[in-house]
Amino acid sequence: MEFYIEEGKELHDECSTLLLPALSIGNVGQLAVDLLISSTRAERVGYFDEPNILPCVGNDAYWPTPQGDLALPLEAYESSANAMTLVQQRSPVVKGKMTEFAKNIAEFAAATRKKHIVLLSSLDFGRWQTIDMSSGLQIYYLSSSNVDGKDDDCERHGWKRLQEYDPAQRCWKYLSALAEGNAVQEDSLPFEDELGEEDYYPSLPFAALFSFFKGKGLKVTCLLCYCSEGDNIPDSFHLAEAASKLLHLSPNNFQGDEGGKWTVPFSWQSVYGPPPDMSIF
Repeated sequence: MEFYIEEGKELHDECSTLLLPALSIGNVGQLAVDLLISSTRAERVGYFDEPNILPCVGNDAYWPTPQGDLALPLEAYESSANAMTLVQQRSPVVKGKMTEFAKNIAEFAAATRKKHIVLLSSLDFGRWQTIDMSSGLQIYYLSSSNVDGKDDDCERHGWKRLQEYDPAQRCWKYLSALAEGNAVQEDSLPFEDELGEEDYYPSLPFAALFSFFKGKGLKVTCLLCYCSEGDNIPDSFHLAEAASKLLHLSPNNFQGDEGGKWTVPFSWQSVYGPPPDMSIF
């Protein structure tokens, strides 16, 4: 993987936090990163040439008066005011190449001296074992701070540790061994159509990214929410709010739309088309 700096830009050492999505159901992580990029007025500083990501190209995703810059599959943004680098991923990883991609992006984070990695992702609502909506949408987390994935700071925010995380489980152990550069036998893992319930979570992209960042000795926090396919914009606001709390950002300081906290990316206006004509009801 190669990283190319935009002309006249640079990566700043003070931006020691790296925030990025892990693609999953409903694309909630990507939407939340979109929201944070537009609301913090982060500037694009470079892009990645990553062979394990499917190619794509599009118009500027954030501003109503674009400068003619194309949006690419994997880009880096910086918000110096918030000491944060954000990576946005706009297309999926090539099938079977997730661990290679995780290895490459972890090496980038280590080489650029990142200290805290924040992963935003979503989980299939159909897999939720204990449904409790009494307090609204629930944020789950997974942290490298302790062996069991627990983190005191996340607990103080009222978030729940992902109970299904088991570092002794075969797939989690396999990812950990790969990330640490240990020899592993691939035939010891089940085929994709043989995955059991306990294999679901470590088979998701966030698990590979978590393991490889952790393998580099970096602090990693995954913020997760359950959702279904459909209009997941409310979920993305919820996840972006959680990331702001974790990183001590103040959305009240964002110069949002019409006096609000958040700046909705311009590209979202066409996600689901115009609203229905209410005269038909």
